[in-house]
Amino acid sequence: MSDELMTQTLWTGDYYNEGSGKDGLFDKLKEECGVFGVYRHPDAASLSYYGLHALQHRGEESAGICVSDGSEFHYHRGMGLVKEVFDKDIMASLGGDIAIGHVRYSTSGDSKLTNAQPLVFKYRDGDLAVATNGNIVNALQIRRELEQSGSIFQTTSDTEVVAHLIARSPKDLVEAAKDAFNQIVGGFAFLVMTNDKLIAASDPHGLRPLTMGRLNGAYIFASETCALETIGAELIRDIEPGELLVLDKDGLREERFEHGKHRKALCAMEYIYFARPDSDLNGSNLHAARKQMGRQMAMECFIDADVVTGVPDSSISAAIGYAEQTGIPYELGMIKNKYTGRTFIQPSQELREQGVKMKLSAVRRVVEGKRVIMIDDSIVRGTTSRRIVNMLRDAGATEVHVCITSPPFKNPCFYGIDTPDRKELIASSKTIEEIRQEINADSLHFLSFEGLIEAVGGNNSSDPKGGLCLACFDNEYPTQVNFNGEEKFGCSC
Repeated sequence: MSDELMTQTLWTGDYYNEGSGKDGLFDKLKEECGVFGVYRHPDAASLSYYGLHALQHRGEESAGICVSDGSEFHYHRGMGLVKEVFDKDIMASLGGDIAIGHVRYSTSGDSKLTNAQPLVFKYRDGDLAVATNGNIVNALQIRRELEQSGSIFQTTSDTEVVAHLIARSPKDLVEAAKDAFNQIVGGFAFLVMTNDKLIAASDPHGLRPLTMGRLNGAYIFASETCALETIGAELIRDIEPGELLVLDKDGLREERFEHGKHRKALCAMEYIYFARPDSDLNGSNLHAARKQMGRQMAMECFIDADVVTGVPDSSISAAIGYAEQTGIPYELGMIKNKYTGRTFIQPSQELREQGVKMKLSAVRRVVEGKRVIMIDDSIVRGTTSRRIVNMLRDAGATEVHVCITSPPFKNPCFYGIDTPDRKELIASSKTIEEIRQEINADSLHFLSFEGLIEAVGGNNSSDPKGGLCLACFDNEYPTQVNFNGEEKFGCSC
């Protein structure tokens, strides 16, 4: 490879994964963010480090930890992966027994250090730190109103809107937080910390996951249970929609900031794609749920083929389920290279295609001369599916049948997932047959709504949607999403 070509294929930022996902080769849906909290543990910073490391898949662009020793904050934030942001000396400086941490994937919020979380402020009662996963749909509207009344914003993150609402309230912290959460619309899981308090809250629909655990008497909060497992904490329960928990010198208080009746609507993409397979959601293991999605896919659509393979990593569980249900052998037909970082913003299509092969490669001896069933979790723009199908054909597959373990993705997300505009979503304008032709597959099949709900265990719910938000598939949003053109898409936490 020439020096010129080598230069073009190396990542171009100051740190690994700078701008990760915004211009990448793969049109997969992008990560949200992850939060982690500790109350009253002497190693709060270290626990947060390991917890954030377990949540790294939810955000690879920046990381931060803020710790309180009871009288003052110690915090550090940086751009890049958790292991790059924190070293031994930095960790040694983070003394205290209360902590909140954050890993961030930015979308509409700028990719810069000022937006890295937790956001830390001085206010009338001392120090305040805020971290969140999700998106506030009406953040722009509230921000404009606050600016008109004199507020000065330091970041472009909508998390700062909540900090301003809390700081401007004449009420105590807990009541101010309740009022703030009642003014915002969207999907969110918040951790708010002062010198001696920790508050955890989930939006009224429970769109974004948040769990609580215990470790040696300390309370632990995390976006996913895999982070609790990593530090050896015991899972207590999920935080309920509209719930607000307060931890202070008096112990744990379980309160609510919203008392209206709302449909529970946990993001379906957590089950389908985002959460780690060793995490649990609503008492269901993600690996088992994804295997069941594969089984449901097989029951809805049997294809006569020689091998089943899954697109790494999120679709492997579903591929195993499909194979077990049909009796067709599961094979590792594709290998993902996990160590390429952010690369390949190249000027030519030829170089882009070479970049695909550097990130994902077909196992020729597995697929050559075979009829292949390729299992994937979703199709966004269609470009990734086409590249993978063609890669399998180039490796000698005689047929490539594509099974997607979700319904067609037609609508943008307002609640924390970075999705393209509706016009860029291939399923919003093309029929299944047109998509099949576009991706060069021999056949294309999507999991039904009923199959998805059945697979995640939502069939026992009185809610026909199984307690899920399916807006990206059916355009039925659980909250108001239109704010006179000032609504926010994606995630800017």
